[in-house]
Amino acid sequence: MKLIIAAIKPFKLEEVREALTTIGVQGLMVSEIKGYGRQAGHTEIYRGAEYVVNFIPKIKLEMVVADDIAEQVVEALAAAAKTGSIGDGKVFVLNVETSLRVRTGETGDEAL
Repeated sequence: MKLIIAAIKPFKLEEVREALTTIGVQGLMVSEIKGYGRQAGHTEIYRGAEYVVNFIPKIKLEMVVADDIAEQVVEALAAAAKTGSIGDGKVFVLNVETSLRVRTGETGDEAL
């Protein structure tokens, strides 16, 4: 099993969710986060005053998937989240040792 963590632009959430659902991802955790990457923030003008935004709003997605679809999930996620401009996000893939569905006691891939 793989844990896939992605940070994407907020307006791409629904498009990414649809792409993941289409390929069989059954569970997804979503969090609103703030952060920065290479762009290290940017300058905005609000009511005539210029100010620096150090942390950019993002959406963090977390999902655990079977090993055999992990690559397909990453590809679909990246394609749906891409705008071609700076700040499109990052995707991380980690190994998951075990999982447990609390309600039924199922473990491993069956718990997904």
